[in-house]
Amino acid sequence: MLYYALVFFVIALIAGVLGFGGIAGASAGIAQILFFLFLAFLVISLVVGFIRRT
Repeated sequence: MLYYALVFFVIALIAGVLGFGGIAGASAGIAQILFFLFLAFLVISLVVGFIRRT
């Protein structure tokens, strides 16, 4: 999931440089959502792993 966030971020950067503001904004939004989902899953995974270990 972090890979897809980085891919959309790169697409947003390239689109922004080329002047496609709408595409850049949409790609940046998708990248941001995917990044926060990745962080949420990471925290959940760490908590579940800590609970199972004890």
